[in-house]
Amino acid sequence: MAKSKVLIIGGTGYLGKRLVKASLANGNETYILQRPEIGVDIEKVEMLISFKMQGAHLLTASFNDHQSLVEAVKLVDVVISAISGVHIRSHHILLQLKLVDAIKEAGNIKRFLPSEFGTDPARIENAMEPGRVTFDDKMVVRKAIEEAGIPFTYVSANCFAGYFLGGLCQIGHILPSRDSVVLLGDGNQKAIYVDEDDIATYTIKTIDDPRTLNKTLYLRPPKNILSQREVVQIWEKLIGKELKKSTLSKEEFLAPMKELEYAEQVGLCHYYHVCYEGCLANFEIEEGEEASKRYPEVQYTTVEHYMKRYV
Repeated sequence: MAKSKVLIIGGTGYLGKRLVKASLANGNETYILQRPEIGVDIEKVEMLISFKMQGAHLLTASFNDHQSLVEAVKLVDVVISAISGVHIRSHHILLQLKLVDAIKEAGNIKRFLPSEFGTDPARIENAMEPGRVTFDDKMVVRKAIEEAGIPFTYVSANCFAGYFLGGLCQIGHILPSRDSVVLLGDGNQKAIYVDEDDIATYTIKTIDDPRTLNKTLYLRPPKNILSQREVVQIWEKLIGKELKKSTLSKEEFLAPMKELEYAEQVGLCHYYHVCYEGCLANFEIEEGEEASKRYPEVQYTTVEHYMKRYV
């Protein structure tokens, strides 16, 4: 079977650049949306040129020009959006409604993967304000996709390893301390950590897989379903030293909310649901597929192996 032609939106971003690499490595004809708004952002331009030299095609199109999006979409079989939905970086989830309109008009797309890659928003009905905006916006996009009859796969990738493991699951930290750690609650709620390169690999694996069509693909590598305490223990073993531990109750964790900037409030809510409520691992997958079972040939990066980079 011929491999699908893939268009990646947000191909210079944190996850997007990995999706481009994974698509090229898998032998898919790979297109990247180049937006005129890039201006003189030299790092992004250099990254796009480097991808072009590796065999990717650059397509100029803008979210402000519907026809340009339609023309771009018509050249491919699959569209993957990696538009940022992280408020501390940028949050443009609803821009994808323009993409949905273009895909609907083009009428040729075999599958659309919108920018999800985190918590499954369909499972977080009682999310806290203002953090729920992320989940609400993603659900608005899902509704538009499904109402337009566009074939889809939603990828729920849980915790990006770089953000969560690097900081030993502490908000505002992305490098692990060798001295102390603050445990959130009792530190025993399980979360799921996935190497960002593996997220991209699983995503590209799924685009031509009929078993995941119109379903959610959950990334739950079994060795990476761990509590904060277990993550800390792995780090302690790697550095041969025990960290000083203190604990933070949920009331203490939420207390500074009002003083924080909006973007930080959103992040605080997300950490709360993951680390205090265990929202990622507290349910069985009923309607969906699990990536490590579906694609056992992928040698995923374990938490222990991932954390060696910080030693």
